[in-house]
Amino acid sequence: MSKPATEALSVNAKKTSRGPAKVANDAAAKGAKAAKPRMAKPKVQPSEPGKPVLLAGGNPQIAKAYGDAPVQAYIAAMPGWKSDVGRRLDALIVRTVPGVYKAVKWNTPLYGFEGEGWFLGVHCFEKYVKITFFRGTSLRPVPPVASKMHDVRYYHIHENDQLDEAQLAAWVKQASELPGERM
Repeated sequence: MSKPATEALSVNAKKTSRGPAKVANDAAAKGAKAAKPRMAKPKVQPSEPGKPVLLAGGNPQIAKAYGDAPVQAYIAAMPGWKSDVGRRLDALIVRTVPGVYKAVKWNTPLYGFEGEGWFLGVHCFEKYVKITFFRGTSLRPVPPVASKMHDVRYYHIHENDQLDEAQLAAWVKQASELPGERM
């Protein structure tokens, strides 16, 4: 190669080989925002072999499946005091709505009627168990926790809460009589 071609190559290489410091300086000079670092994956709690993984907040990771068995697996995997709440809720729902159809989808037990949709879901969070009433604004009295979704209302159960089983049963009964949510 001739000397001018070598110099041109060397100049072009300098223009295109920009290190991270150069890129950051260029962005700052142009007033651009620096790139945000990538979000870390949610932490999961390691589990014993054969036991479900607990996702962030302590929600059990259970594969999507239909029937009582996956719901019971979810309840058994709920950490600490939440498992007792899960058993009590499941028994209350089955007692209140004979023939209820169950499934686990999106790591959440769902209750409804086969082919008609879901009326209720249960989900673990770090400090409470959330009951989701998919048509909650139609219940009387309306469950206390609002949602960003228009019809949905929540009821949270914390560790030392006294369950008002009569009120929960009334909500479950009412919810089961409304059109189900198709998911």
